[in-house]
Amino acid sequence: MPRRLASFDDPAPLLARRLAQLLVGLFLYGFGIAMIVRADLGSAPWDVLTQGIVEQTGLGFGLIVIITSGIVLLFWIPLRQRPGFGTLMNALLVGPAADIGFLLIPEGLDLWVRILLLPAGVLMVGFASGLYIGADFGPGPRDGLMTGIHRRTGWPIWVGRTAVEVSVVIVGWLLGGVVGVGTVLFALTIGPVCGWMMPRLRIRRAKERAAAAARETRASAAAALVE
Repeated sequence: MPRRLASFDDPAPLLARRLAQLLVGLFLYGFGIAMIVRADLGSAPWDVLTQGIVEQTGLGFGLIVIITSGIVLLFWIPLRQRPGFGTLMNALLVGPAADIGFLLIPEGLDLWVRILLLPAGVLMVGFASGLYIGADFGPGPRDGLMTGIHRRTGWPIWVGRTAVEVSVVIVGWLLGGVVGVGTVLFALTIGPVCGWMMPRLRIRRAKERAAAAARETRASAAAALVE
């Protein structure tokens, strides 16, 4: 019998829970992107680039997200990064999820609504990131690019991330993407939001649970000997 991939090496109920969390997280991630874009106060760095390409090509937002995800994955090759199942699902599903968000959230909202929509979108993206990363099927294309740069160059992750995201913001803005207070808000807050969400939404794998149980058993045995 062929051995299952490591990311699928869990009992069926736990695997089903992880898959559900991954898919829900990716949908909410795309929906959160749509919330930020519809706020029209400045988009997240990669979405500024997407908006700029949409402006220049006339292609759909979701399609551009898929295309740019594929291009980013090409940069994984020299960085010797291996995509996981979650990486591929991220590349394929976030863009269409954003398009659904655009269908449900109208353009031209009142300013007070947009002011509320912006931080709500940032929180949604942070929550969704915690969900899909916590499912442990591999990082998204852009997250993997940052960790790959870190591994290959030794630079701190924040240096590589800042360099890449500043570059995409500049290119996106030159192409016609929307840069504003939302861009700054996202850059300053998404890290802390994800940092708070991720440990709370992380699903422990079967091997990790077994190892934790074994440690507790050894600790109990040691305590009994001391007594």
